[in-house]
Amino acid sequence: MNRPSDLSFTDSLKSNERTGFYERHKPIAVVMILIVFLLPIAGVFAVGLSGGVLGVIVSAAAYLLTPYAVFKLNTLVRH
Repeated sequence: MNRPSDLSFTDSLKSNERTGFYERHKPIAVVMILIVFLLPIAGVFAVGLSGGVLGVIVSAAAYLLTPYAVFKLNTLVRH
């Protein structure tokens, strides 16, 4: 696995990088589990089927992009 400062966007999309990130950041993993399961349900209740589909898309994107976003934010904070 790459060091956080060396992580590229394409590397962050790899399964082993994402798994390692969520294993090292348990609180973020718990929040992502809640988002992945609850956002589609909330979308169905709020808007209907289209809200559920949008909830699935947004939660999947959040699951995939969170490791990269956290690494980049940590890099910015350190400098």
